Amino acid sequence: MTFKNPVHRGGPHRGRFDQFAEYASNFTSSPLFFLFCLLLVAFFAASHIAHLPTELLLLAGDSMTVVTLLLLALLKNAEVRAEHAIQRKLDAIAAALLEAHRDDRSQAYEDLRNAIRMEEET
Repeated sequence: MTFKNPVHRGGPHRGRFDQFAEYASNFTSSPLFFLFCLLLVAFFAASHIAHLPTELLLLAGDSMTVVTLLLLALLKNAEVRAEHAIQRKLDAIAAALLEAHRDDRSQAYEDLRNAIRMEEET
């Protein structure tokens, strides 16, 4: 088990979890999943209104809790992947700016160079 960030795991290829998280993220943003959530909420509300047995009330509540926890994990995974994708793009833009102004040793050049820590990467 590793606690590395999902972006830094497995080199350039994504692992099974990352692929699954992306598929699940795509599914959870679909109308079909929204319909499933509406049905789950309707079941929860109907079970309380109909005064169904406690077991069914617990099943409805636990189902909603499980869906919430899974969505939270998927949301965090998507957030981390998006954050790192943006950071990689910003680093590429900064590196291109440094390359374009290689002969210009102004304070802005040095600040940009230090910001992307080019010395640590080479």
